[in-house]
Amino acid sequence: MNKSANDFTVLIIGAGLVGSSLACALSDLVRQHGLRLALVECHDLNQPGDAPPSFDARASALSLGTCCIYERLGLWAELNDYAQAISTIHVSDRGHFGAVRLHAVEQGVPALGYVVNNHHLGDVLLKRLQALSAERIVRLFSPQSVERLCPIPGGMKVQLTSGEISASLVVVADGGRSGLIEQLGIGIRQTEYQQHAVIANIALDRPHNGMAWERFAGQGPVALLPLVGDDAFAHRSALVWTVPDQEIERVNRLTDHEFLAAVQERFGSRAGRFLAVGKRDSYPLTMRLAREQVRQGLVILGNAAHAIHPVAGQGYNLSIRDTMALAENISESFIGQKPVGDLGWLMAYQRQQHSDQTLVTVGCNGLINLFARNDAVSVLARNLGLVTLDYCRPVKSAFAHKAMGGGFHADI
Repeated sequence: MNKSANDFTVLIIGAGLVGSSLACALSDLVRQHGLRLALVECHDLNQPGDAPPSFDARASALSLGTCCIYERLGLWAELNDYAQAISTIHVSDRGHFGAVRLHAVEQGVPALGYVVNNHHLGDVLLKRLQALSAERIVRLFSPQSVERLCPIPGGMKVQLTSGEISASLVVVADGGRSGLIEQLGIGIRQTEYQQHAVIANIALDRPHNGMAWERFAGQGPVALLPLVGDDAFAHRSALVWTVPDQEIERVNRLTDHEFLAAVQERFGSRAGRFLAVGKRDSYPLTMRLAREQVRQGLVILGNAAHAIHPVAGQGYNLSIRDTMALAENISESFIGQKPVGDLGWLMAYQRQQHSDQTLVTVGCNGLINLFARNDAVSVLARNLGLVTLDYCRPVKSAFAHKAMGGGFHADI
């Protein structure tokens, strides 16, 4: 491929949290070795009100490993002001005896992870993208849409609404919303959970003390993630309430007072009394797995590759681990003067991430199926499992290390 102004080494499609993180991870490779980097986003990145969908009202539980990644990228100092440390994770089966408690102090770390609102995370990433664009580290095509991808020798031809560009490697990180995966003929394995996640910020009558709760309550888990207080309420948590499809319309019609009462009844009183609720949103829960994540000159990344149930809060952390592994793969091939986008190199990336992806997706799916059963044998078995995990320190530490994402250091 010739090196015209519209020929790039890496083209990222989607400037959401994952795509923006990849651009940040590749920036040093541009500065030091001349990689040509571009990013396409259908929203206008210069208009604050036109943010990508992932910059929404949800909060993300960032594992300690993910926080350390953002520290290495030079982003954590800005994120830290908005980040609430998780000091304890409490997992329980409501109405039964089983429970697991993970404590940061027992693991020798300052926090098990941190909770950040997505719009704060998005703002920090967008500010960095704009700075990289001003430095001519990354070329932004925004607002632009990708109409078609076509394999060519040495890479991909990309038809934008404004014209044609090409790249040795195209990374699809648009969450699958563009239809490019279907256009490319990449199959999707999909599991419908017949559930919706209802998300909102909740004000509490007492300090949360950095406690994150995951309570399995019969019809689906209810999670409370600790948040930094604001001017209106000092004690806040992010709610993720799993509701069966047949109930979602009724739940969405509830007044704020009725909604708080319903959540309180489902969750119980362990976290205190719920005083107020912010803006509510809901979305259907589906597990979507791309049957192919790599092709010659192509990688599917983030939710476009694997969208999983929010139980345990591992989806975004998995995507960030994939992102950094891909950045390392690109770096090794580019510095080693190997073709970026070569299928052999990309298959090595996929093999590296396969076990991590499988463990997380199968584990989350298994948790949902296990706690959906209400027969006496299943209830007894899972509660004995929770108690055993809580009291068996080596197993508990291994579980905590995996939940924290691994690869971290203790001074973040």
